[in-house]
Amino acid sequence: MAHLRRMVILLVAALFAAVSPSPVVAYEAVAVLDGGTITGKVVFRGDVPTRKIIPTKDRDVCGFSTRERPEIVVGADKGVQDAVVYLKKLEKGKAWEKPAKTPEIVSKDCEYVPHVQAIPAGSIAMVNLDPVLHNNHGFLGKTTLFNQALPMQGQRIEKPLKKEGLMRVECDAHGWMLAWIYVAGNPYYAVTRKDGRFSISEVPPGSYTLVAWQNYTGEIEVPVTIKPKEAVQVAIELKK
Repeated sequence: MAHLRRMVILLVAALFAAVSPSPVVAYEAVAVLDGGTITGKVVFRGDVPTRKIIPTKDRDVCGFSTRERPEIVVGADKGVQDAVVYLKKLEKGKAWEKPAKTPEIVSKDCEYVPHVQAIPAGSIAMVNLDPVLHNNHGFLGKTTLFNQALPMQGQRIEKPLKKEGLMRVECDAHGWMLAWIYVAGNPYYAVTRKDGRFSISEVPPGSYTLVAWQNYTGEIEVPVTIKPKEAVQVAIELKK
């Protein structure tokens, strides 16, 4: 009987180990002596849709008129502004670049500034520049990471952001307010400029998956291989 009980215990332990999630591998900063550079441009050639903004409260601050906002900001040459570009599952490489100050998401005129940003794990400062209450609600998927009221003008509150991934931030008081924060798992990321261009430097030689994301189109993955001290040009076209 004791032998049978011991076998059952071992079997249960083995099953538990099989279904338990693997531990997350932390990013390791190392010297990158022969790294290359990935540069490129993100474009969108389709029709640009808009969403309607209808201020329903605090209109003396938020505005009185209904307005249309593009779902994707595209320049004359089809370059996409504010797309997030990053290398997926890269566990070792250049050191993190410390931000000059704590990244911020600012409520101004009942809009979030910036609308899109990419930051290292750490913390985010929420700032309310409006004389009305905003309630910042941050989601990672369906999980709430913070739900913070800022009732006073000039108020500033910091919240930790430790989990890698793409966050959505909404204002529970003003339903049209929306922002996105990509919390990076490694320092190989960028946000596209007005012309849709980006650059990622000091990439260790190897083959990677480059991800480009925009909130209207979603993400697209592009394979990229980089050789020692090579400069690689990548063209990415987003599609809905």
